[in-house]
Amino acid sequence: MDTLTISATANGLNYLPEYLADTTGVFADAGLEVTAVACDPWTGVLDDLESGAADIALGGLWVPGMYAGTPRDLTVVCQLNHQAPKAIVHRGAPRSFTFDDLRGEVVLAPGIGGSAPYAVTAGLARESGVDPSGITFLRDLSTPMFVELFHAGLGDAIVLDLVTALEVEATGVGPIVFRNLDGGGVMPNSVYYARTDRVDELRDRLTRFTACIDAAMTALPGTPADVVESILTTRWPSRDLAILRDAVAAMTASELWSTVAIDPAGSDRWMRMIAEASMVSRAPRYDELTDDSFMKAFR
Repeated sequence: MDTLTISATANGLNYLPEYLADTTGVFADAGLEVTAVACDPWTGVLDDLESGAADIALGGLWVPGMYAGTPRDLTVVCQLNHQAPKAIVHRGAPRSFTFDDLRGEVVLAPGIGGSAPYAVTAGLARESGVDPSGITFLRDLSTPMFVELFHAGLGDAIVLDLVTALEVEATGVGPIVFRNLDGGGVMPNSVYYARTDRVDELRDRLTRFTACIDAAMTALPGTPADVVESILTTRWPSRDLAILRDAVAAMTASELWSTVAIDPAGSDRWMRMIAEASMVSRAPRYDELTDDSFMKAFR
């Protein structure tokens, strides 16, 4: 049995195929013993890659994007999410939401776990013809803190992961008015990446690992409910199971888990968004970020 260690930026529902592959023995059948830890703070994934404590990291594509061309050389090998599973909850929302409705408003965009909530939302606003400078984004604080403050009356809207958005909606403080899974298009979100100098060493294991994630994605829609719910209750025992079920149903029905292969145009689009947000000096190309060989079989 070959080992493969993962450092992840979170314990997220959008990572479900990986958890399924572990629980149902898909990794073991491929001769892999996969261990994964969620880092707090999430930047620990970079420390773990550097020290060798982790073989690969799981997190947003924007991180390898920001490090492209720097001494920290990272290579993306495949994706876990084909879309960004964020949602916008709006207080007293219009019946038919557009990004133009956010002009002049205050939007809470949690940032302690990364810049994606802001950057994706601002990027989608630009694509719709809305200048995000006309929106007041509050950033840099944690999701729990911003959720508490939103309930207390701060802000007009809040950008959240789908599970938390469903929880906030259920309290009646405001409805979900936009789901990236419905209107955000294809955008590589969570990806697996390694130190570039270790890719050849890990090649055989990463090839098998990518095939396992693909197999889990394919199997997930037909997986018995009790198997999925066992994962949900084990990993998130304090969260409402009905909301978790609803989120899984929405994610499964979307393109979120449709492929391990990153869409080059989707990657370039996401990198353009972070460039427009001044998170990088230039938008790195797809072929600068990835080793395409692991994904070619799944295009």
